[in-house]
Amino acid sequence: MIEVTAPMVGKVLRVEAPVGTRVKENDVVLVLEAMKMHVEVYSPGSGVVSEVLTSEGEVVKAGSRLMVLE
Repeated sequence: MIEVTAPMVGKVLRVEAPVGTRVKENDVVLVLEAMKMHVEVYSPGSGVVSEVLTSEGEVVKAGSRLMVLE
C-alpha cells in the first residue's frame, strides 16, 4: 500500500487519477491550488489507485492523505 499525501495546505483543483487508474512513480495524480499557484502532486510509487480520500474543491492540510495505491 502506498499513500499519496498533500505536500502543503491547498485546495484540490483536479483529481487526475481516479480509482482504478494505473500510475507510475512520478505521475501527476492530483493538482492543488496553493497561494494562487497550481501545484502538481506526484505519485511516490507505481500501482493502481484503490481509494481517493479527497474531492475537488476540498481544502487539505499538509500531510493529509489524498489517495491510496495498491
